Amino acid sequence: MTTRHAAATLLATLALTLGIGPLVHAHENHAAGAALTRSERNYTLPALKLTRADGKRVALAEAIDDGRPVLLNFIYTSCNAICPVTSQVFVEFREKIGSERDGINMVSISIDADQDTPATLTAYARRYGSAGVWAHYTGTSADMVELQRAFDAWRGDKMNHQPTTYLRAAPGKPWVRLDGFYSPTALLGEYQKLVHPAAIRITTAGLP
Repeated sequence: MTTRHAAATLLATLALTLGIGPLVHAHENHAAGAALTRSERNYTLPALKLTRADGKRVALAEAIDDGRPVLLNFIYTSCNAICPVTSQVFVEFREKIGSERDGINMVSISIDADQDTPATLTAYARRYGSAGVWAHYTGTSADMVELQRAFDAWRGDKMNHQPTTYLRAAPGKPWVRLDGFYSPTALLGEYQKLVHPAAIRITTAGLP
């Protein structure tokens, strides 16, 4: 199966599971053509504030730099293709990571500041059983554009956003950028390689 076919199949399977109905055409095209790529980047976080789903205003640095490994993505609640898939992948990733789940700072940030109020984000999180499980944030339109630019994620408007996940082992470390529809198992593998490289080396020692 090609990478393109695998991405489209994952999208279709999870869409059926979630019962989200027909896909928005533009997003379907993004999904079908999204190759899986991994890169390491250094991003500078802008000095701005976010609004958490519970209404609390939080500095971006406070939201992200709490000492734990970070798993971050961009979403918006009216999205009916990319975001339901990536949110469901986050849910299944947490299930797979087991007892280690609370040691990870998982962050979802809305790119639709005009529509995604704290209440809307809370309702979205409840759809995936993630309300209070990991943090969902919004902010002003200008701040969200600035933040997307900082993560090289700005594509002009929300309909052109891509399925991208960001991981970081600790504050000051490079970010691992995962572009495309990574499965929960693949995401877990990337996390383990990033956070527990010694264990990965021991596990694979002696393999041909």
